[in-house]
Amino acid sequence: MNKVLNNIKAFLKDEEGLTVVEYVVGAGLLVAGLTGIFTTFSSTLTTQLGSIFS
Repeated sequence: MNKVLNNIKAFLKDEEGLTVVEYVVGAGLLVAGLTGIFTTFSSTLTTQLGSIFS
């Protein structure tokens, strides 16, 4: 029983998993932000790129 409690305590003290979660949340926010920007400016971007490449 003590081994189980020691493993639980060690797991709760381990911060390596938390770092991974922070990176995943940060990447998700970055993707959401870029999606919002590209969605907002998609028509302007299409027009500008069309005038450059035509």
